[in-house]
Amino acid sequence: MAEGQNGNVQEQDLHQLLQVRREKLANLREAGKDPFKHTKYDLTHHSTDIKDNYADLEGKSVHIAGRIMSKRIMGKASFCNIQDLPGSIQCYVARDSIGEESYLDFKKYDIGDIVGIEGEVFKTKTGEISVHASRVVLLSKSLQILPEKFHGLTNTDLRYRQRYTDLIMNQEVKETFVKRSRIITAIRRFLEGRGFLEVETPMLVANAGGAAARPFITHYNALDEEVKLRISLELYLKRLIVGGIERVFEIGRVFRNEGVDGRHSPEFTLMELYQAYTDYYGMMELTESMFRYVAEEVCGTALIPYGEETIDLGKPFERMTMIEAVQKYSGVNFDQIPDTAAAKKIADEKGVHYEERHAKGDILNLFFEEFVEEHLVQPTFIMDHPVEISPLTKRKPDKPDYVERFELFINGQEMCNAYSELNDPIDQRERFAAQEAAFAAGDEEANHTDEDFLNALEIGMPPTGGIGYGIDRLIMLLTNSPSIRDVILFPTMKTLGKENQ
Repeated sequence: MAEGQNGNVQEQDLHQLLQVRREKLANLREAGKDPFKHTKYDLTHHSTDIKDNYADLEGKSVHIAGRIMSKRIMGKASFCNIQDLPGSIQCYVARDSIGEESYLDFKKYDIGDIVGIEGEVFKTKTGEISVHASRVVLLSKSLQILPEKFHGLTNTDLRYRQRYTDLIMNQEVKETFVKRSRIITAIRRFLEGRGFLEVETPMLVANAGGAAARPFITHYNALDEEVKLRISLELYLKRLIVGGIERVFEIGRVFRNEGVDGRHSPEFTLMELYQAYTDYYGMMELTESMFRYVAEEVCGTALIPYGEETIDLGKPFERMTMIEAVQKYSGVNFDQIPDTAAAKKIADEKGVHYEERHAKGDILNLFFEEFVEEHLVQPTFIMDHPVEISPLTKRKPDKPDYVERFELFINGQEMCNAYSELNDPIDQRERFAAQEAAFAAGDEEANHTDEDFLNALEIGMPPTGGIGYGIDRLIMLLTNSPSIRDVILFPTMKTLGKENQ
């Protein structure tokens, strides 16, 4: 049989199987047993509750609910496996225990159907903890067929598009997202313990600032104005520091009109926090303490396996300036490079591509990206960035071409970005002007002048440390996930049918 013909036969078989399920539903409704009429089910235990507390529950009645993942029909008695949120458990279903009519109905149930089961906890002859059913209720009829295999090696695109199926078929995926929730809870607990207040700020803004990124643009019909989706949380949170809220944080979605790869998503979860009367050294201490706390709370250890590496969050994080790191891995000491012309000359010699508009500080950053990032496996703070790439950061008093900024790198990935925040409104206006010039010269990621933010700074902002964390990347690390799509429940995907366009 030709491949195309075989495909058609498979499609016909699938169509027939789906039709059978709909006929079963029709028959149930005719018999007055519509499964969709149930509005609730009073479950008392989950599968892991029963297994973890068997000694107390043996012989006692429980109510469980979940999806049928397997069935073995053996005449007058059968076994099925029921999957719920934390795991799964075997159930023994016998005609004499649930009644002949109910048993006939049960034999017609399909893999994927959702049932409620009441019964006694016991162990089978092989020692498996199970539930001996005394009543089985069909709570929802599955009209689709679950795939036999649904993992990353077969079709990751389908997994991401149909996350609901992925969660059913892959317990480890479900565990990743349960852990994601626990990680965010632990972060909140840590920050609340340090006196931080959680807030919410606007997503639709007139001026999308606070990061080097292109925004998504939309039209607000009610006001007949163009607005943007926020690219960061920074400028509104700093306004709150001005208002006297001395320790503030927000965890929320931000949107950047950029490419998609294993580390980047146009829609992702960012956390930013700001603390008055501290600087970027205070942010280093907070970050190191928070990462260690969250790892130990959620993973039970500060030694985190990631790919082929073991990341040690327990020992002090290494600290290097950007100039020191570039010199270590490229052999070029930017302290000895006097100006932009000399920086471009050494970039030409080293094969580092730059744009005409780039200044010495921009080229230092390009050297860092080219020669350094991949080597930063264990936690490393890269400090003191050039002013050209840091428009919202306080200058170093003894080295004004550089700023009090750091980024934390783990396994070659940037995990967070922190500043001693610029609170001089005159300097900030000049930085915005430089950003406007960069935008005019072709930098689509440059910031624009925010007059209301400048007005807030003129009212007066105390010395402040601030930091932004890519929450998805932290979750990738703590769940040993290779791609950002593995830790976002519903990642951004190209519209179905347009994947190859």
